Amino acid sequence: MSNICDPMEFTEEIIEDIETEIEVLGPAKIPSPLNLPHQCFVTDNNRVTLRVNYSYLSERLSKGIGAPSLELAGPRPYIYFDPSKTKVAIVTCGGLCPGINDVIRSIVMTLYYSYGVNKIIGFRYGLQGFIAHYGHPVVELNPEVVKDIHSMGGTFLGTSRGHQEIEEIVDTLERMNIQILFMIGGDGTFRAATKIKDEITRRGLKIAVVAIPKTIDNDIWLVSKTFGFDTAVELACEAIRCAHTEAIAVPYGIGLVKLMGRHSGFIAAAATLATKEVNFCLVPEMDFDLDGPKGFLAELERRLLARKHAVIVVAEGAGQKYVRKDPPEYDVSGNIKLGDIGRYLKERIEKYFKEKNLEVIIRYIDPSYIIRSVPANVEDRMYCGFLGQYAVHAGMAGKTGLMISYLNDQFVHIPLKEAVKKRKQLNLQSRFWLSVLESTGQRDFLNSQ
Repeated sequence: MSNICDPMEFTEEIIEDIETEIEVLGPAKIPSPLNLPHQCFVTDNNRVTLRVNYSYLSERLSKGIGAPSLELAGPRPYIYFDPSKTKVAIVTCGGLCPGINDVIRSIVMTLYYSYGVNKIIGFRYGLQGFIAHYGHPVVELNPEVVKDIHSMGGTFLGTSRGHQEIEEIVDTLERMNIQILFMIGGDGTFRAATKIKDEITRRGLKIAVVAIPKTIDNDIWLVSKTFGFDTAVELACEAIRCAHTEAIAVPYGIGLVKLMGRHSGFIAAAATLATKEVNFCLVPEMDFDLDGPKGFLAELERRLLARKHAVIVVAEGAGQKYVRKDPPEYDVSGNIKLGDIGRYLKERIEKYFKEKNLEVIIRYIDPSYIIRSVPANVEDRMYCGFLGQYAVHAGMAGKTGLMISYLNDQFVHIPLKEAVKKRKQLNLQSRFWLSVLESTGQRDFLNSQ
């Protein structure tokens, strides 16, 4: 499960700002029904130390302060909820991502077979499913219903975007006597989950809210790798190989591939490293000039004249200064709508070389919707199974307001309020990004340097 893209080493400033304590609904007094050896259970005292630099750690220890750490995920010897009386709900929100159905299946199977919980429902079409006027019926979930859903892409429960009334969502949870709510989603879903949890607390209800991070872009803070990322990179590599095949088949051929990555270029960078056929990788974290003697177009010209072909990978959020709308437009979730950098690059490249009297042939590939809607690959499928299991263990123990995370090679509990503080992005000074530069041979396309 290791992730070379982001070892997540933390600076002193980041560590001092992270809260690590997980809220609980009350003392866990019910012996766990799990038939496991004693050593397989964990307690709240089992912690995972965050990776920090040695001098900072030494300074903390000299002051009698331990190393900063997070609560280890896993089954607890005692649980809070009585399985025979517990009713659980699952909801999926936001965009599609490989592996959602694997997480749903894992949650249901673990609840049913490990804990004996047989009252499990799924809310249809995201947070709309909680709102009466939409009229979406709930789905009764059990092992027979979910046994084959992992072979399908998308989400078995459906999804939606956009804000819904938090009070009405909690009204529904209270009215239906839900004790645990599992929310599978990304940054927007986590913000909603935080508000739902706060409203539950305000009302004095005993309802646990447990979140599972879902974003194909791999940009959730305090998560080494999100599920679906490996599948996305694998499919992206196929698109890049096709682009390369097209580019080398003609004189001055250009393969241009646009990949997902609104704010973070992890998919583009990882696929670039994996294929070894990319000459230019453009990501949201880097600034670049198109024109000028050191700009991207001039560098592309030098590449074409030398090798007769080129392959370009661009993340959807890259180069937004060229395609940003003024005033900005927003989608129903409140996200700024991105300009289409892929088509813009294609048009600018065609115009540039027409003025140079050099005939180029561009093959433009955008596999985004294909990538996000396929079933998960083997690596992601195993990962999703673990996430679902650890989410159930946390929920049954009465823990709330948390995200299940894979960080520093361990599954841990992260407070939701910490997960939404910032977005994870590529570190352009990291060994990972330097490897991308070495693989492509590209440099910064800035005329000021």
